[in-house]
Amino acid sequence: MKMWTSYHTFDHPWETVVKAACRKYPNPCNPCVLGTDVIDRRVRDGVLYSHRLVTSEWRFPTWISPLFGHRGPCYAIEWSEVNPEDREMVVKTVNVSLGKHVSVGEEVRYKPDPKDPQKTLLTQQAIISISGVPLIDQMERLLTMTIEQNAKKGRQAMEWVIERLQSEVKDIATSAVKSTDDLLNQTRRQIDDITSITKRGMDDLQNAAKKSFDEFHNLTVPPPPQSIPKL
Repeated sequence: MKMWTSYHTFDHPWETVVKAACRKYPNPCNPCVLGTDVIDRRVRDGVLYSHRLVTSEWRFPTWISPLFGHRGPCYAIEWSEVNPEDREMVVKTVNVSLGKHVSVGEEVRYKPDPKDPQKTLLTQQAIISISGVPLIDQMERLLTMTIEQNAKKGRQAMEWVIERLQSEVKDIATSAVKSTDDLLNQTRRQIDDITSITKRGMDDLQNAAKKSFDEFHNLTVPPPPQSIPKL
């Protein structure tokens, strides 16, 4: 049996890292993970519980596959808990395929870094056990090295997802600003049109009033009637 432990600090807040962890697959950094399927997901007492089936492709050397008697994709069951109040995410994974010969249990924890709450500490641990095949010690070491390599790729994948999330936020913000600017410009044009129409109406009214006033003063005033002589 082999035990492997790793620590890593993400230079991002816990909330950002958790969002990335939930959207981690698929990604170009971990091509061995072919897909994930949600079996169950629910919220209880403010904690998000998820149960997923993970499909992956373990690329063992060609001489190892016949020993296990397994070809094709491998499957694992994943349980995760996201607790926003405690700011902790725990992910536990156990392999289903190769279970007769190989047992791999992995636990991943995401918590704010005690030294800097704006960063996130990742703690990753795996226990590997192989039985019923020859060269057990060598194969356990090989599997441990594979897990370590995949863990590095997984951290790269997290940064890739976070970059995508930040890009999406920027696109939404840019779109919102553009929409606001378009609305303001449209409103200004409408106000300008209303102002122009109102000004033309006032000018027309003033011209009509002036014309009526001038016409009134230009009228010929008839002479007063002559006095009727007294008889």
